[in-house]
Amino acid sequence: MSSDKVVLSEKEWKAKLTPFQYKVLREKGTERAFTGEYDKFFEDGIYVCAGCGAELYTAEQKFKSGCGWPAFYDNVKGAVKQYEDTSHGMTRTEIVCARCEGHLGHVFKGEGYKTPTNSRHCVNSVSIKFIKKQ
Repeated sequence: MSSDKVVLSEKEWKAKLTPFQYKVLREKGTERAFTGEYDKFFEDGIYVCAGCGAELYTAEQKFKSGCGWPAFYDNVKGAVKQYEDTSHGMTRTEIVCARCEGHLGHVFKGEGYKTPTNSRHCVNSVSIKFIKKQ
């Protein structure tokens, strides 16, 4: 998979993505808790960006957090960028695909999960696709 940046017009993104994928990936929307395809999904493979196909997370990095969204304690090196998000009257850390800038969700730190990083990447299922390990 190429690491070249993916830059599309809004018209091209709308043609490529489903309306809900567009809302989340391009307009920073979110799925309701416990409704996403990958919340309770645990198989061996890799999770890629639904917008551009960049590898984002491995199955080994996924853990059961009980938060209602897929949770990962880390990402594939260099695959995810973090930005301060001050929307909705709070300060959080937004995570986006480094290749296409698609919104993935938010990362939370220091919550006490017994993971190597004590971080939780809270990711919208609609922002990712799973590829089963061969």
